[in-house]
Amino acid sequence: MRESLRRDVFVCLLLVFAAAGGCSRKNDSAPQAGPVEVTVMKAETAPITLYEDYAAQTEAVEAVEIRSRVGGILERQAFKDGSLVKKGDLLFVIDQEPYLSALTQAKANLAQAQAAHVNSSQILKRSRPLSEARAISQQELETAAARERADAAAIEAGKAQVQQAQLNLGYTTIRAPRSGLISRALVKPGGLVNASTTLLTTLYSVDPMYVSFTVGEQRLESLLQQYRSGSDKQAALPIRIRLADGRDYEHGGKLDFVDAAVDPRNGTLPVRLVVPNPDGTLRAGQFVRAILPRPANPNAIMIPQKAVQELQGKHSVFIVGPDNKAVYRDIETSTRSGNNWVVEQGIKPGELVVVEGLAKLKPGVPVKPVMAKDTADGNGKTAPAAGNAGASEPTSTTAGNTAGKPAGDTR
Repeated sequence: MRESLRRDVFVCLLLVFAAAGGCSRKNDSAPQAGPVEVTVMKAETAPITLYEDYAAQTEAVEAVEIRSRVGGILERQAFKDGSLVKKGDLLFVIDQEPYLSALTQAKANLAQAQAAHVNSSQILKRSRPLSEARAISQQELETAAARERADAAAIEAGKAQVQQAQLNLGYTTIRAPRSGLISRALVKPGGLVNASTTLLTTLYSVDPMYVSFTVGEQRLESLLQQYRSGSDKQAALPIRIRLADGRDYEHGGKLDFVDAAVDPRNGTLPVRLVVPNPDGTLRAGQFVRAILPRPANPNAIMIPQKAVQELQGKHSVFIVGPDNKAVYRDIETSTRSGNNWVVEQGIKPGELVVVEGLAKLKPGVPVKPVMAKDTADGNGKTAPAAGNAGASEPTSTTAGNTAGKPAGDTR
C-alpha cells in the first residue's frame, strides 16, 4: 500500500511540473507590444506639366506621283533610286523617235496649208475685179473667197498640230516638279509606258513633314484652344516627337490642322502637326509618338507607385495619423508620371504617406515613421517620363517640369 501511495505521489508531481513548463512556454511566446517602423514621405504640392502620348505617322507635305503624259518605250532613267532630287532635274526619257517624226509631219502639213493659202489668196485677189467687170459670176467669186478662208483655217490647224507635236516631244523628257526624295523607279528602261496611267515613281517632299494622329473628343476643347493660341504659348509648351528607337526628335512640332468633324464610329478627331525636317531624318510613312502637353497643374501631389495599393481599379494608401497610428485612405488617381502617381483627391499637403512597410500595417496599428531620403526628392518632384496611350484616347500621361521639358521615359 505504501508503494501504491508513492506511485500516486510521483504521478502528481509529474503532472505539476508538466503544467508549470507549459505555462512557461506559453508566456515566452507572447508577442512584445510596440510600434511598427515604416518609411514615410511628406505630401507636398509642386507644379508639373503632364504630357499625353499618341501613336502617330509621318506624312509628306507633298507626295507627287510621277506619270508620263505620252506613251512609249522608256529609254533612260536619269536618277538613282531613293536619292534627293532638285526641281527641274531630269528623271526619265521616253523614246523620242516617234514624236520627232510626228513633229516633222506636222510641220510639213503646215507648210502645205500655207502654200495652199497663198494660192487661194491670189485667186481671190484676181477674181474681185473680174466680178466687178461681170467677167465671172458672183458664185465663182464666193467660191474663191470660201476657198481662201478654208486655207487660212488650215494654217491655224497646222500650227496647232505643230504645237501639239512639240509638246508631245517635250513630254518625252520627264523632270522633277519639285525638290524632294524620290522613290524607286517602278518601270525600268526598255519597259512600256502608257500615257497618264503607268506610275513611274513617287516624289516626296522632305522639309517640312506632317505628323498625323487622332485624339479623343474629350481632348478636343483644350486642343482647339492650343491650336488657336498662337506660337507664343506653343513655344512654352512644345509638342515633342519621339522616334521609334526611343529618342526625342530634335525639332518640336506645332499644330497645323484639326479636322472639322469627329468620327462618330469611335469618337476620335484627326489632328496634324507640321515639323521641320532640314536634315531629312523623318521619312514619309514612319511611325512615331506625338507627345502633347496638357495645361500645367500648379498644385500637383505625386507619390511613389510603391506606396499605392491597387485592387479592382481602386487605389488606396496608408497615412500616419496624428496619434502615430496607420490610417487607411482611398485616393483618386488616373495619371502616372514615371514611377509616381499624380493624386487628384484623398491626400492633403503635409500628410505623411507610408511608402515602405505596408505589409505589416493594418488600420489602427501604431507606427514609428521614418522620413524617406530618396523618395521623390522628399516633395513629390521626380523626373518625368512618358507613358503609353492608345490612338483613340490615352489614359497614361507624361509629366515634365514647369518649363514643359520632360526628362525621362518609362516606356
